[in-house]
Amino acid sequence: MQDRQTIIEIVQAQHQFFKTGKTLAYAFRLQQLKKLRAAIYEFEDELLDALQKDLGKPVFESIIGETGFVLMDINETISSLKKWMKVKRVRTPFVMWPGRSQVYYQPLGVNLVIAPFNYPFGLSIAPLIAAIAAGNTVVLKTSEQTPTTSRVIKKLIDKTFEPGFVACVEGAVEETTLLLQQKFDHIFFTGSVRVGSIIMSAAAKQLTPVTLELGGKSPCVVHRDADLDMAVRRIVYGKFLNAGQTCIAPDYVVVHRDIRQDFLQRLEKRLHQLYGNDARQSPDYARIVDQKHLQRLLSLLDKDKVAYGGSYDLEQCYLEPTVLKDIELDDAIMQDEIFGPVLPVLEYNSLQEVFDMVEQLPHYPLAAYIFTRDKDIEQAFIQGIPYGGGCINHCLQHVGNLHLPFGGVGNSGIGNYHGFNGFETFSHKKSIYRAVTWFDYFSLLYPPYTRLKVALVKKLLK
Repeated sequence: MQDRQTIIEIVQAQHQFFKTGKTLAYAFRLQQLKKLRAAIYEFEDELLDALQKDLGKPVFESIIGETGFVLMDINETISSLKKWMKVKRVRTPFVMWPGRSQVYYQPLGVNLVIAPFNYPFGLSIAPLIAAIAAGNTVVLKTSEQTPTTSRVIKKLIDKTFEPGFVACVEGAVEETTLLLQQKFDHIFFTGSVRVGSIIMSAAAKQLTPVTLELGGKSPCVVHRDADLDMAVRRIVYGKFLNAGQTCIAPDYVVVHRDIRQDFLQRLEKRLHQLYGNDARQSPDYARIVDQKHLQRLLSLLDKDKVAYGGSYDLEQCYLEPTVLKDIELDDAIMQDEIFGPVLPVLEYNSLQEVFDMVEQLPHYPLAAYIFTRDKDIEQAFIQGIPYGGGCINHCLQHVGNLHLPFGGVGNSGIGNYHGFNGFETFSHKKSIYRAVTWFDYFSLLYPPYTRLKVALVKKLLK
């Protein structure tokens, strides 16, 4: 944990390092990315063990959502970086000829990255990769709720990078507050809407730009023409991965009235098939991060509406995969993002009912999903509600394509990243017009503004 003076010195060292200009070179960025990749391989087993201790994550889930995902990201970044860094030539209007117009990608400077607890390694390192690629320095604040993983991340960062280039700060609210009082050129935060508003408020005092990756009530619609078995398999995967602690997990399911009962029966069968009679004995089922979050989830449960599951163990931070039925929009479970292994099931008759539901709920969806074979229904769903991104006939998979921008809309997030979109997020696009010197046609713009000039300008610009 760092005190005020230490944090001030860390940030000052970052500003000094950035001023050296070292981070501008392609060779430097490439070298740092390769060093990070080597460090991930070196610390992978230790990270997998830490994730199991903090969140009860199965190794498979830790690989696909944490270490493996960031390795895929870093490999794509290494192979594409030279192309991303190239100056981009854009069209120049005829009235500005002869001349050239270009866009230069320049680093923002000193960045603060604040990571969440649910994917404590993946969501620390993914923005770090983008920031390094764009030529920045980074102060990384890890999550205090996953202390074992946080310690391993700090060890990895300290061993790999100069502290003026990348520094890792552990701690809780006090350390985050101290960091937010320092001058950064950009703040990247992943977490809840509530904390996101605090981050944005603190950033506004210094006019620091922010990228906020937040959450929301992400709907999953199952239309009456859907392949039900496939829909159930994919919804269970998307919802109960990491014990539901995934920001883009289906928050609730809205099933067409004609197939509701069939859907519930298949859902129960699938959960039993995957996790057995007692999910706490399953090696493939994670735990809630801490007792505080488990207590929050339990407070949302209406025992009379539990269709499946509901058992828990406070000491083990265990909550059984739980399905709720007969849910109304004013129920407690529908007032905020669930962020746990509880799946409310609602019903609808027309797609407009779904749109109305989403509009009435307090938060925009970060993601949205629909299962249907009807192309018109697909398009109506894509256009009918605001959400960050999503899938047709699957869950979560859009986040795995690094060529797709990932981010929210409205209060589910500001800005996006992944792949080139992350490089852009951590870059300033500097616009340059390069005029020729052998001919000064711009004399038309200089006073005196004669009638002839006015007439000519009108004609040229219209």
